[in-house]
Amino acid sequence: MISLPNLKEKQVVQRQIKKLVRHRSDKAADEIVPQHKQAESGRYLIQVDKQTKASYDTAEAAQSAALEIKKGYPIVKVSIFDSVKSTSLLIELPSGADGIFS
Repeated sequence: MISLPNLKEKQVVQRQIKKLVRHRSDKAADEIVPQHKQAESGRYLIQVDKQTKASYDTAEAAQSAALEIKKGYPIVKVSIFDSVKSTSLLIELPSGADGIFS
């Protein structure tokens, strides 16, 4: 048999773990801001590439704002979502209007 040299036993020192204690104050609770946006208040929502950007109370105001966005950025998909009827209207540029490139 092969004899092994005598190895000394090593003792592992226990580590002390300190916990960070945070005290909540009333001030900190008031400053908490939600990460998501609050729900839009208008009936007609303008969506640019499926992301809601603004809301309007009337269809005419929403349509004119959506058309301005589409004229400025013709490549993006602009639509108006009616939150009451749950319908969506895709905004297209009028024929002959090429947006900012005209």
